[in-house]
Amino acid sequence: MLLSTLALARHLGFAALLMLLSAGIVRLMIAVRVMDTPEARKAHVHPTPKGGGVGIVVSFLVGIAVLYRFAEFARLADPYFRGVIEASVAIAVVAFLDDLFDWPFTVKLGTQLLAALVAVGSGLYVADFHFPTYIGLLPEPWPGLALTLLWILFATNAMNFIDGLNGLASGVALIACLFIVVIAEQHGGWFAYAAAGLLAAGLAGFLPFNFPKARIFMGDVGSQFCGFMLAVLAVAASRFDGVELSFLLVPMLLSGVLFDVGFTLVRRLLAGESITQPHRGHLYQVAQRSGLPATAVTLVHWGFAVFGGLCCLVFIAVPTNVKPLVPLATMLPQIAWVWRVAHLARQAGVRRWG
Repeated sequence: MLLSTLALARHLGFAALLMLLSAGIVRLMIAVRVMDTPEARKAHVHPTPKGGGVGIVVSFLVGIAVLYRFAEFARLADPYFRGVIEASVAIAVVAFLDDLFDWPFTVKLGTQLLAALVAVGSGLYVADFHFPTYIGLLPEPWPGLALTLLWILFATNAMNFIDGLNGLASGVALIACLFIVVIAEQHGGWFAYAAAGLLAAGLAGFLPFNFPKARIFMGDVGSQFCGFMLAVLAVAASRFDGVELSFLLVPMLLSGVLFDVGFTLVRRLLAGESITQPHRGHLYQVAQRSGLPATAVTLVHWGFAVFGGLCCLVFIAVPTNVKPLVPLATMLPQIAWVWRVAHLARQAGVRRWG
């Protein structure tokens, strides 16, 4: 169902207000000066304020509260909205406290698990994988529940891990949200349409303060929140009308992030390295350490997100028997990227990636 011109204009106006709200709060957080100090595993060399993700979180929560109060489709999507509000607040509060006090990873993981359980408990889990009929159906609902929990935890942490260069995580999240808005509007996914639009507005308010030069970082409060919301949006996308295998849409949009994190985890495990210890061994970090400008690395990842979005549009349009091949296409740029990073590392003499 396509929106009318008047409805679209109202939505854009509301998004603009939320973008300004996000920008105002980000500016306030710069003045508050919760500082991120440089250290060996970080890319920045000067103390820089963090916590800019507070603007993203507050603008999103204000937006979703307004929609829940006044928009009919938000009340029809209940209890999804209530579940997302409760879970996202938990994620954001603990992540912000971690920015302040640097809590152990186990505390963050426990909060993420609790938030994931709240989201799943509200009904946001993959209830129908929309497999083509020749593949068949998985028994429900236990595979969907388990896979949804694992997915939310992995995606939340993946966005947190990838947030190491100016504009990388926030730009990828913004591009992904814009594609989700377009796709959801065309397929009646009003919860995904609203949530992605609200998140995009908050990110648009933050990004000018972080890229190309960082006046402030998102911090865990921003990266974990964005990762959690994108994971939830993937679950919502699995229910789009008339799209088989639609649970793959958001993973395609995040293909660069997911590949980098997955590749790095496997590489470190095979090398006998601890996967829980901080490091600078992600592909994007090795590329930057090998001499590729940080801005260029960020733009490469934005390109991955755009390519994933274009693959999503092709995925929706192609016949059923071709659909499983489209997600594989998102791996082609990743393979080329691994080769390029390895080549740069050899040239720069970066022998130890961790």
